[in-house]
Amino acid sequence: MSGQNMQRNARIERHKTAGNLCTCALIACALVFAGCAQQQQREVAAPVSVPDIGKGEIMEVAEDVLAGMHFTIEKADVSSGLVRTRPLPGAQFFEFWRSDNVGGKNSLQANLHTIRRTVELDISQHGDQLQIDCDVRVQRLSLPERDVSSSAQAYGMFTRSSPSLQRMSFDTKQSQEMAWIDLEKDTRLAAEILKRIERRLASRASGEPPVTESRT
Repeated sequence: MSGQNMQRNARIERHKTAGNLCTCALIACALVFAGCAQQQQREVAAPVSVPDIGKGEIMEVAEDVLAGMHFTIEKADVSSGLVRTRPLPGAQFFEFWRSDNVGGKNSLQANLHTIRRTVELDISQHGDQLQIDCDVRVQRLSLPERDVSSSAQAYGMFTRSSPSLQRMSFDTKQSQEMAWIDLEKDTRLAAEILKRIERRLASRASGEPPVTESRT
């Protein structure tokens, strides 16, 4: 009898140990992601200063860089030094050729939610140089829930979907209530864009062929 009790106690201890390990692992993951989020909030995409070769030429390079990252230019004003893109939906995990998700946190966010990013560049005169500032606005789509009468209809909670096919189809009320919610700025993507522009300008100044950017 005592032997059975000892075996049972040993099994209980093993389960407790496994449970504690799982709990510790989850806490560690949460702390890592929280640290990444805090780090991104503290990071600021520092503007870059480049030789004054003219706003028009710098804007041309900037537009090429943004186009290479699949952004579409919405506005480019040489007189004010402004370049703004149309919102670009975040890359999904299977779009390996995309480079707009910089860092694990941003990749996770883009795959868990429907997000979009808009890039704005400001090119201004600072002494005998031009300064390029980059701001990346991030928004998440908020969808109002639809009324469902049972758990079997949960697939249609947000859209007009069936068990075998998910559709991005909304009724009139949902279309009126859906909204894009502003999130924190994507400073890591902003820094990556500025780095690519700076490299492209350096290559052009040295007469080298354009640098082929790798996926981040």
